[in-house]
Amino acid sequence: MLQLNVKNETSRLRAVVLGSAVNNGPTPTADEAYDPKSLEHILAGTYPVEKDMVAEMEAFNKVFEKYDVKVFRPEMIENYNQIFSRDIGFVIDDTFIKANILPDRERELDAIQYVIDQMDPKKVVRPHEEVHIEGGDVMVWNDYIFIGTYKGSDYKDYITARTNMEGVQYIKDLFPNKIVKEFDLVKSKIEARDNALHLDCCFQPVGTDKGIIYKSGFREEADYMYLVKLFGKENLFHITRDEMYNMNSNVFSIAPDVVVSEKNFTRLNNWLREKGFTVEEIPYAEIAKQEGLLRCSTLPLIRD
Repeated sequence: MLQLNVKNETSRLRAVVLGSAVNNGPTPTADEAYDPKSLEHILAGTYPVEKDMVAEMEAFNKVFEKYDVKVFRPEMIENYNQIFSRDIGFVIDDTFIKANILPDRERELDAIQYVIDQMDPKKVVRPHEEVHIEGGDVMVWNDYIFIGTYKGSDYKDYITARTNMEGVQYIKDLFPNKIVKEFDLVKSKIEARDNALHLDCCFQPVGTDKGIIYKSGFREEADYMYLVKLFGKENLFHITRDEMYNMNSNVFSIAPDVVVSEKNFTRLNNWLREKGFTVEEIPYAEIAKQEGLLRCSTLPLIRD
């Protein structure tokens, strides 16, 4: 039995589901793109190829091996993208929540059923159909749960709007003792530099009191100011529009003082080291072309 435990984003990691790029399938057509960044690379002929993505994910896996983290991988589905395991589910405290993801991606949950079978069935929940919620929008931070959403009246017109207010309410009802705070995110179907696909595309805590943030990812300045007040401006690393586009906020913490980051994030990685973090740099720029990075590829199950 897996004793699930995730109370924040940065405590020492013990077990994780890492996605897979094996048998990833052909380059999608423009009509099949789920996000503007993938579309951009499909049209430019620069969409990532399988062997490069497999190599990048193996580099990530090696870091987990180095830190003695138990790694689960999804069972392979032929010709299918299974990289972003964060989308399909997430753990809060000792509960596994299956995400209501885009219907096309339901098979990704089946591919980790062997992991779900090792959990206490009473601790595995699935929201109702009208509830939309994806793991990239949900961040556990001790007494807080931060949730990215989109409050525009045109929600249904945006394939990039992944978590609705029903999703926020569902988490509030499930965890009445937590402070659940939603953040209204900027969405775009056509310009990746103006699209916060999930909350982790514009914010993520690191360490015990710091964070990476992109101010213009929030539709309301009050939401940005909420995080500034909570963390302190001096503890927040502000990324630029291009750094947001390159997914600088989508790093991944193995421990309060260990962060896995993309090797090209020079400014961020230098800041992290200045603040006393060990930065494990790996190549992940090809996977980033699909508007997802390190946090998106992981589904933490157990942290200390």
